[in-house]
Amino acid sequence: MNRSRTDLVSGAGVVAGRAISIVWLCIVLALGSGGTVQAQSPAQGGSSIVQLTGPCGTKPLTLAAMPWPSSAVLAHIHALILARELGCDAEVISGDMASSISSMSTTGQPAIAPEIWVTRVAAVWNSTLEAGRVRAVAPTFSGGEFEGWYLPAHVAASEPELNRADQLAAYGTRLNAAGTKPQFISCPADWACSVINANLLRAYGLSDLFEIVEPGNRFEMDTLIARAVSRAQPVVFYYWQPNSVLAQFEFRALDMGPYDADRFSCLASRDCSLPEVSSFVPETVFIAVSDWVTQEAPAVVRYLQRASMPLDEMNRLLAEQAEGGKSLEEVAAQFVRNRRDVWGKWLEGI
Repeated sequence: MNRSRTDLVSGAGVVAGRAISIVWLCIVLALGSGGTVQAQSPAQGGSSIVQLTGPCGTKPLTLAAMPWPSSAVLAHIHALILARELGCDAEVISGDMASSISSMSTTGQPAIAPEIWVTRVAAVWNSTLEAGRVRAVAPTFSGGEFEGWYLPAHVAASEPELNRADQLAAYGTRLNAAGTKPQFISCPADWACSVINANLLRAYGLSDLFEIVEPGNRFEMDTLIARAVSRAQPVVFYYWQPNSVLAQFEFRALDMGPYDADRFSCLASRDCSLPEVSSFVPETVFIAVSDWVTQEAPAVVRYLQRASMPLDEMNRLLAEQAEGGKSLEEVAAQFVRNRRDVWGKWLEGI
């Protein structure tokens, strides 16, 4: 994956997916509701996964946790809710997008992939979609763009009318006239977003009005943003979400205007001689299910169709994990315990 959010996982730590299986809860719930349970003891050499009839279907409900934190948190959240509310035996397994989609097509497992960035695996996604083996049931996230330019709260408060990227030239001109040159914090030079940002700054006429800073790495990038915020310096910065940083401070996203594919193609090139403005590529991020889930477990599908996680909520969960030293499983469990006001809506009408 490339490095512009246009790099999904730049800087995200690799998360080893740790399987969880809520076996006894499923047995109790299934027996209590008159469902059928078929289990084989591990001592007999069989699987410990419980087979249920009813809302969960007859096959294992495995959920894929990809190698970045938001995916793992979502997988554990959905596994816990499906077990607690629908009585499913849900197991979180590790995976990556391409191999998980291929496996969903050929074996039906994983049953659910909560966070598929379609443009990153377009070839394998399109082929499995055309074959009818995998379905996209809902957007993974709601409430915002995945990538863009941001104002920290102190700048937003002093510039209440500054809401669009095309207003930055007037802001920069005014500050320069007063003897202050604002900063634009981009991303590391070896990330694709650094080229895009440099060309966008040229397209907006900002190259001479802002001090353009390209940090050496992700850590330095976050440090520069935190320093500018703590010192209340005039600054605009590039970032992406879901991400813990955007929950640690208050920010305003700037309106980057509409996306234009031809313009963006030039913006992404170091040889772009005449850059024109465009927003970043709009990402398509879906909750995907194996086809058998839509046939055998419609209640699960109805739940997933409502289960788009608000981006600001995911940013907050990632910040809790980063700041509090909790495991991703603990963050997920705490969300399920404390935020029924969010996830309870996903169960309405089921």
